[in-house]
Amino acid sequence: MVLRRLLAVLLHNPQLVERLSESRPIRRAAQLTAFALLQAQLRGQDAARRLRGLAAGPAGSLGRRAARFRDTFTQELRRGLRERPGPPPPGSQRGPGANP
Repeated sequence: MVLRRLLAVLLHNPQLVERLSESRPIRRAAQLTAFALLQAQLRGQDAARRLRGLAAGPAGSLGRRAARFRDTFTQELRRGLRERPGPPPPGSQRGPGANP
């Protein structure tokens, strides 16, 4: 609690904030932060441009790709569950009143 109050008092001191902003470590941290934000923005714009290009492709191309992905994912998931060692999947277990 005391540390939080001391930090708040120091950060509300304009002269201290000005001196810290001119220090080399703080300037370098600001440069790295700006660089990271700019790179993230550029990558996001590039991804959006590529996605728009995919959507603007042949009619239904994106829909076919999504359906193919869904089908492949479902097949792989089912195969993985069948080949999994251990207890059977929850839907195939017999309850206390089931016929053996």
